[in-house]
Amino acid sequence: MSTPASPLNLPNIMTLTRLAAIPVLVLVFFLPFRWSDLCAAGLFLAAGITDMVDGYLARKLDQTSRFGAFLDPVADKLIVATALVMLVQVHANLWLAVPAIVIISREITVSALREWMAEIGKRGRVAVSAIGKVKTVAQIAAITALLADKPAFTELGDPIMTPFLWLAYGLLYVATGLTLWSMVAYLKAAWPELWPPRK
Repeated sequence: MSTPASPLNLPNIMTLTRLAAIPVLVLVFFLPFRWSDLCAAGLFLAAGITDMVDGYLARKLDQTSRFGAFLDPVADKLIVATALVMLVQVHANLWLAVPAIVIISREITVSALREWMAEIGKRGRVAVSAIGKVKTVAQIAAITALLADKPAFTELGDPIMTPFLWLAYGLLYVATGLTLWSMVAYLKAAWPELWPPRK
């Protein structure tokens, strides 16, 4: 059995660093320099990598803690939501707004579901699945690609879609599909508790 770990261990410090990176990400993204896009993308990618690494380190170093279990998903959801809001403001089109709404709505729904399942002692039924992990990787890749290149616009206000942006949008829709798939899987696992059969 794991012993209680100090909140100030390496995995939790990485998670706290990810939280601290959020205002820096916002500032860098809106700087009026050509390098700001790539810098923001690199910052988000680094945060995404720490999201995948800190949980592994916590288990590997036997440094799991309640603080870390609470903070890690919070940091993940906050930085993803922040990046999506910024992207919707810059891209300003339906094709990005819809997946952003779906992804953020899914995170709120699954977080509420996990909290409720924890209250009734069934939290294990909605633990992070393999689908959820693949979704996270696809989401990080999609948002990193979108942050890396702000769209140019014609005089009529239509975005000029480069091949790179088409690829980034494609990745975002893959991530959105996986987001919905994982949400359905979690809801299906929790359904017997949400809607118990009549006796």
